[in-house]
Amino acid sequence: MSDKADFLSTEKEGHAAVGEVLHQHDYGAETELQRRLTTRHVTMIALGSSIGMGLWLGSGKSLASGGPAGIFLGYVLAGSMIWSVSHSIGEMAVMYPLPSAYVQWTGKFVCPSAAFALGWAYWFSYCITIANELQAVCTVLGFWTDKVPVAAWITIFWAVIIAINVFGVNVFGEIEVICSTIKFGWIFVVIFSLIVVSAGGAPGTDAQTYPVGFRYWNSTPFLNGFKGFLSVMPTCIFAMAGSENCGLVAAETDNPKKAVPRAVGSIWLRLSLFYLLGALMVTICVDPANPNIFGQDGTNASPFVIAYREAGLPPLAHMMNAVIFISVVSTGSISGYGGSRTTMGLAHLGMAPGAFKKADGTGRPWWGLFVTLLLGGGLAYLNVNNSASDVFTWFSNLTSLFTLFGWGLICLSHIRMRYAWKLQGRDPADLPWKSWTFPFAAWWGLMWCILLIIAEFYLSVWPLGEKPNAETFFANYISVIVIIVCYFGARVYYRGPWWVDASTVDLDASRRFYVEQDIEKAKRGGVMGALSKGVGFVFN
Repeated sequence: MSDKADFLSTEKEGHAAVGEVLHQHDYGAETELQRRLTTRHVTMIALGSSIGMGLWLGSGKSLASGGPAGIFLGYVLAGSMIWSVSHSIGEMAVMYPLPSAYVQWTGKFVCPSAAFALGWAYWFSYCITIANELQAVCTVLGFWTDKVPVAAWITIFWAVIIAINVFGVNVFGEIEVICSTIKFGWIFVVIFSLIVVSAGGAPGTDAQTYPVGFRYWNSTPFLNGFKGFLSVMPTCIFAMAGSENCGLVAAETDNPKKAVPRAVGSIWLRLSLFYLLGALMVTICVDPANPNIFGQDGTNASPFVIAYREAGLPPLAHMMNAVIFISVVSTGSISGYGGSRTTMGLAHLGMAPGAFKKADGTGRPWWGLFVTLLLGGGLAYLNVNNSASDVFTWFSNLTSLFTLFGWGLICLSHIRMRYAWKLQGRDPADLPWKSWTFPFAAWWGLMWCILLIIAEFYLSVWPLGEKPNAETFFANYISVIVIIVCYFGARVYYRGPWWVDASTVDLDASRRFYVEQDIEKAKRGGVMGALSKGVGFVFN
């Protein structure tokens, strides 16, 4: 047998990428998921997966609550946080590409109780996001017709989201690439066209009657003071929730070392184009007092649609609404993906029933998909008897707090991983991919997550425009209560120390190795010398 054949025979069939080195004992790194996603899939999912209702619709509600400067600064702060979180994810996902990455990293580097609370909080957040995106479909389609019952729209597009996930991860990946490409291409149309609109160049505008440039920034930059600014943060966090999904899809990527850093490297593009410039266009083209903004008394339309419609550009208004429709269905489908993989990771940690570990021959985790899509779709029917904006507020507040908890633990896991790496005498240069932002970005993200959770407590006790009441408090802050109950319940069950002892962490367990630079050395040293160390190499 040739040297190359000897190397190949040491690996698990179908589980190794070119230039990759795996320990023969990977302590659960391998699951029944299939590595069917490529760098192209991961990059496009990272670029567009989280662009949904939060940006296209929720930005109008935030504009009305916090004013143009308030919403823009909110996106700047939230963007700096997810940028920090993404770099923490990148460093850990390359080395530990696991099915429910954040949960398993937290269990490995922080403590099992925190992992339990995070896992179930994230899973419920995915379910809520499915519900929120389904009810957003009703709002979007209501722009064209109000003849179809809300429940009918929810049922139809619940079935669409189920179908996208049921057809397998490769079909899911291609659909997300198409949707992300549409969203990414359209944002350029939005930016350039709304600049023209703001300058009075649209058919229905002129410099005498239309609010040119930064008129709204000059007249009402902030609304409702500091509390108004705090009120936009849940929507900004909700809009960016899901940006961390590149960490999840790493487990189903053939070469995370190539795919994940590229996805992390593209994060600035999404933040600047979609969120910052997109939000800026809204603030210069739409009056915060417009009654048709989502959440107000009028048609409850997207502020982007309102900008085009009032500028006398109905074709662009309809096209914008169609892109929003595609966005919310896409975000709903990736939430089904994320929720099912989270339950799989919990099962591998012994924190969910063993049935959730199972996947079929094409990598579909049926039990996780069934439970996630069932609960997510079921919650969407709350929209039938309540206003869309009220349901959006409930769900976005719940999701934003779950997201802050998740982002905070991702940053903390990264800090703890680096601490364990240093404590055990390892060189940071040996990391398969090293973020240049450490430690500053990780600490920045963790600090702001803690501060905003405290700020949301203040806003839940003293809500904007309302007197303090128990109903509003629990509607807005129940997420934190759920997290606390899960955490201390797990503490009672798992007992043990409050922190994982960093000196005892097995840094090679569940790790994927990449030593392309050592392949030539292995060739010169002989095959059996390499195999005697318990390592197998795979060549193209």
